[in-house]
Amino acid sequence: MELTAQDRTGRPVISATGLFTPEHVITNEELVASYNDYVEGHNASNANAIAAGEVEALQPSSVEFIEKASGIKARHVMAKEPILDPDIMSPRWEERGNDELSIMAEIGVKAARQALERAGRDPKDVDAVLCAASNMQRAYPAMAIEIQQELGIEGFGFDMNVACSSATFGIQTAADYIRAGNAKSVLVVSPEITSGHLNWRDRDSHFIFGDVATAVLVEDAAIAPPEHWDILGTKLKTVFSNNIRNNFGFLNRAHPDGDGKPDKLFVQEGRKVFKEVVPMVAQMIIDEAERLEIDPKGLRRLWLHQANAGMNRLISHKVLGHEASNDESPTVLDTYANTSSAGSIIAFHKHSEDLAVGDDGLICSFGAGYSAGTVFVRKVG
Repeated sequence: MELTAQDRTGRPVISATGLFTPEHVITNEELVASYNDYVEGHNASNANAIAAGEVEALQPSSVEFIEKASGIKARHVMAKEPILDPDIMSPRWEERGNDELSIMAEIGVKAARQALERAGRDPKDVDAVLCAASNMQRAYPAMAIEIQQELGIEGFGFDMNVACSSATFGIQTAADYIRAGNAKSVLVVSPEITSGHLNWRDRDSHFIFGDVATAVLVEDAAIAPPEHWDILGTKLKTVFSNNIRNNFGFLNRAHPDGDGKPDKLFVQEGRKVFKEVVPMVAQMIIDEAERLEIDPKGLRRLWLHQANAGMNRLISHKVLGHEASNDESPTVLDTYANTSSAGSIIAFHKHSEDLAVGDDGLICSFGAGYSAGTVFVRKVG
């Protein structure tokens, strides 16, 4: 039976997504060459201390090591040359004035405009903007309000930070506004400039992250375009862990020359994260699918957080009951690297149009916190 407009009211859907991809790409070959130049210089400068056992010699990296550890082959970044400069090895760009659009808002706006265009939606029809990302350029004013201003959206906006799960937490928050009748149209924008929190001098993690921005337009089904995705259910979970941490903040600031303590940048205990997060996330997906009366083995596609190829293989296997094909669990990790909360949204944006009406899928994120979010969706058209 066809639903009336009244029946659709209060039912959240995903109307469209948007994606901004930086033009600059760093391949593993380029990254390894830069890192090994740094290692050679460091070891030469500290040769006497290394020989005396006072300083530990740094070990070079390799393309094979990076790809075996992560599945990553390249990443997009906002600033390439300073990252590859062995004397700098961190992103640099000219600081903008207070009356200029900030770099984080700029890329968020680009992704948001694409989502609005794809949905045929005027910015004035949007009620709220949530900026959901793992790192904010400043404490206040909120990045979301700057994005809102640039787009010409009335209503309200605020920032959310739940690390790699920020986007899915933002989607549930937006969906709750729709369900409660407090909004009809909400933009969830995730500008992830993760190159800024990465320690490019750490062999075990310098290859992990890339930059990007995504946007998800969550709306009331009554006003959504004919082709959209019903949000069947959402589930969020957090469990405190120090295994992924970044201590930078206005109370704990890194030294301005970039030589502060490593814990003011991204640090993680990778093996512990792998061991603890995989079973937690897989079981969370299965439990929520059962609550929604969805057969997890019947999910047409999994758009998982793009952090590590091995983690995604294991989670997909536990959920689907078999080794997932690239069609069942597509990856963008190889070319985008880990883009924090934007990863699963990129996968959804690039690999969802081919699904048939009635197909069920899952958007899932997981990361520091620990935090995890699931968004079960169904194709409508």
